[in-house]
Amino acid sequence: MRLHRRTVSQIHSPIGAAFATVERRAGNRPLLDMSQAAPSAAPAPEVVEHIAKVAGQPDGARYCPQEGLPHLREAIAAELQAGHTAAGVAPADVTADDVLVTAGCNQAFCLTASALAAPGERVLVQTPHYFNHDMWLRLDGIEPALLPPPHTADAVAASLTDDTRFVVLVSPGNPTGAVIEPDELHAIADVVRDAGTVLILDETYRNFRGIDSPSHTLYSRPDWREYLVTLHSYSKDLALPGYRVGSVVGHPDLLAEVMKLLDCVAIYAPRIGQEAAWAGLTHAGEWRVGQQDLVAERGDRFRSVMAETPGGFELLSSGAYFGWVRAPEHLGGSLAAMERLIAEFDLLTIPGTAFTEHDESMVRFSYANLELDLIDEAAARLRLAGQAS
Repeated sequence: MRLHRRTVSQIHSPIGAAFATVERRAGNRPLLDMSQAAPSAAPAPEVVEHIAKVAGQPDGARYCPQEGLPHLREAIAAELQAGHTAAGVAPADVTADDVLVTAGCNQAFCLTASALAAPGERVLVQTPHYFNHDMWLRLDGIEPALLPPPHTADAVAASLTDDTRFVVLVSPGNPTGAVIEPDELHAIADVVRDAGTVLILDETYRNFRGIDSPSHTLYSRPDWREYLVTLHSYSKDLALPGYRVGSVVGHPDLLAEVMKLLDCVAIYAPRIGQEAAWAGLTHAGEWRVGQQDLVAERGDRFRSVMAETPGGFELLSSGAYFGWVRAPEHLGGSLAAMERLIAEFDLLTIPGTAFTEHDESMVRFSYANLELDLIDEAAARLRLAGQAS
């Protein structure tokens, strides 16, 4: 079969590649899956009750407006407004007209990126990067320029060129969990605005920062729509990964262009997922706080066990769902370490090479998937891995 070059290139899904290694595991212990960032809880009871009700209604499976259900778009805008209000800062100038609902945050990024840049144009992506961002850009004919840490306004200013179409940042980061603080985000937005380009800010893990204050207050600026686009996910926050619902918040003119692409690939986000997200945003506040506390507790436990550098595995950064860990040198690099962990110790992770240009012997751990005792067990297995010849 003759295929287009990009479909047979070296660009593959790191998640799929990781799961393909499971069959090679020793099988002597229960599998500890620390690969994909997937919530371990079922959706909130309020969400389950609502979608069961909607599923039985005449409109439950019909087409809906392409930009998303009006009540969900209003709820998304209201939540962003509420963050500003709770922090006692200037009101957020966000309305439902600034919101487009998508089939997950990955789709939100892909369609936004394609609407803003053409093949061959320059975009600036932080590194370590979220692998699907890098993957989509390359498949779309764009070779991303890389922004190494620290991801500061000065670093962005030094890396911008006159032909940079947009800058991509993720906070908290995937794979590092690192948070770009509000003051720094504001300074970066200033740099981007003055350069006449666009900041795409992926806030998938915004509600897992461990604090109640908003991640930024950029929506209070009257001109934010001219240079800021934010992307949001409800998979982790509402335990809805299989429902595929995310959003783009930005200038209505940009959303109109994104909708042209959306119309060709999915028409709109699944209606049942939109209803689930609405119920979670409007009726499951207490449940959401409980889940955020649970993830924070698991993060604390992971940092505690990794403080001992079990088996020579060194935690460099952590936050939200993730630990960014350097494997001991004798394991032979990122991919070799990942393969050995699954084959001999039944511990599934993602190699750092999925997120970096070069092999830095890094491994990403998604600790939010595991109960506290299993995080302890993961550390025990790392000790054994480090001791193995």
